[in-house]
Amino acid sequence: MAIPLPDMNLILLSPEIFLALLAMVLLLMSAWLGKEARGLIGTLAIGGILVAGVLLNCLSDAVPSVTLGGHCIDDHLARFMKMLLLAATALPLLMARDYLTQHGLDSGEYFVLSLFSLIGAMTMVSAGSFLMLYLGLELMSLSIYVLAAYQRDNARSSEAGLKYFVLGSLASGILLYGISLIYGSTGSLLFSGVGGVLKGTGPLNPIVTLGAVLVVIGISFKVAAVPFHMWAPDVYEGAPTSVTAFIAVMPKVAAFAVFFRVLLEAFATLQVQWAPLLQLLAVASLAVGALGAIAQTNIKRLLAYSSIGHVGFLLIGLTTGNALGHQSVLLYLAFYIFMSLGAFCVVLVLNKGGVGDEIREYGGLAKKRPLLAFLMAAFMFSMAGIPPLGGFIAKFYILMAAVNAGMITLAVISVLFSAIAAFYYLRIVKILYFDQTDESFAVQVGLSHQVVLAISAFVVLVGGIFPARLLAWTQATVQSFL
Repeated sequence: MAIPLPDMNLILLSPEIFLALLAMVLLLMSAWLGKEARGLIGTLAIGGILVAGVLLNCLSDAVPSVTLGGHCIDDHLARFMKMLLLAATALPLLMARDYLTQHGLDSGEYFVLSLFSLIGAMTMVSAGSFLMLYLGLELMSLSIYVLAAYQRDNARSSEAGLKYFVLGSLASGILLYGISLIYGSTGSLLFSGVGGVLKGTGPLNPIVTLGAVLVVIGISFKVAAVPFHMWAPDVYEGAPTSVTAFIAVMPKVAAFAVFFRVLLEAFATLQVQWAPLLQLLAVASLAVGALGAIAQTNIKRLLAYSSIGHVGFLLIGLTTGNALGHQSVLLYLAFYIFMSLGAFCVVLVLNKGGVGDEIREYGGLAKKRPLLAFLMAAFMFSMAGIPPLGGFIAKFYILMAAVNAGMITLAVISVLFSAIAAFYYLRIVKILYFDQTDESFAVQVGLSHQVVLAISAFVVLVGGIFPARLLAWTQATVQSFL
């Protein structure tokens, strides 16, 4: 009996295939050439990401398309998220080069692991089935576990990698168990197949509901939604700062793309079940993100709690069930990437000059390095949602979507916690401009850091004042997906 082979249009996967080949070549170069190839490998990795972006942009506009028997999807959502992923990988690699050299970590494996993590994330974004989702998730996660513990002679880095690995493995097991329940109940691994079975059935099978809950829990761990956030502060603090910047943005983009695929396609008929769960996670994340950061004195731990609060806003957009809410999630992710990377880039620049991660050490930065202080203040104001910066536009659209969906109480709660969170953002600005320390801030802002800061500031400042083009892009993405 002949076994039918699935349709295979590998052109749709050309960015991922190119990056995979590049990563293997760079791995061999690192093994054969050793220290002599450090700078070249970093340059080729960043250049390869730019080439992947060009390949992605050159793909046919005839989307959506499927390949590998429906396990892989190419549509406007995948392309939008992949562009964000490329930016969320290239910029951290660019800002990491001087940092890695200073700390003796500039080996080729760092860039290879980052590329493999990116490939896994891009696979998750294009996943059309739970099988492809899990393969991409594991490739991304295993690479990041190693990166978190990359500074082997540092106890905190090793601890961060171990904590991330143990808790991440638990989350992966929960996700896999949920997938097994879904497959056992529906007989399909494809998102479209599961959605079709659930739409055609009568009374809901409680096993399916349990499987859906476990899948949501497994994905929630990757975005550090409360109560699955316990790894974030310790990993953010212990991992090398360049890795922390990478962890803060890239996995979140991939995970929220998966939320779109799973919740709106596979579990569309279960919205009555998963929407209250996500609303509960959103409120808990907003509360922990706002209140947990107040007592923090370490900038990396504070930004960890800040990211948890931002996840709360993103989850609100998912639960609205309307196109405006889904558009606001994409808009929020785009702005979050750049304001977060910009803040971490300032931290990296100060680390390079010998300044530690304690917030009090930033006192008086405005008097000695006014431009650097201005950029840090702009990123903090944007995270707080102060107009006319990008963070304000992102939060405004989330709140507008919640109000349009009739979730007035949720919108009011988010505004209250956002006001509380503004306290610790403003406290950082106060320290920058009004406090004094003995630091000389004799830091040199290298070309790579200048590029990252310029791009981040441009998106946050100009994008907040003139958001029309980004709004049109996100709107077109959502309309094509729905």
